[in-house]
Amino acid sequence: MARSLDGLVLSPVADQAPGQVGTRTRFTYHEQDGRIWAEYAGGDVVRGHLVGTRTADRLDFRYVQLKQDGTTSSGHCRSTVVELADGRVRLDERWEWESQEGSGTSVVEECLADGPSGV
Repeated sequence: MARSLDGLVLSPVADQAPGQVGTRTRFTYHEQDGRIWAEYAGGDVVRGHLVGTRTADRLDFRYVQLKQDGTTSSGHCRSTVVELADGRVRLDERWEWESQEGSGTSVVEECLADGPSGV
């Protein structure tokens, strides 16, 4: 099993559609006893929250977010936690909106403080 997500900051490796999370979005994860949660913001997202569970290297969570234009949206995501060769964590995600039409995949990776995607 890959290491804990607790305290890690992750960011998408590519932008999604306009108005969604993107490379400027930062997720701060927390993990305890099989429960995960995170706060996120950046880019078109003013504030977002996710909450769910972790079983081995699988995450299952719901998310809700407030966007710059004042609209809200929510959805469901299942992710696989992968430990990269350099020791960072990556999440391979399959998500679908519940508040609107749409679904897709995305990849988020742990940010390094001194790297190009660092915080």
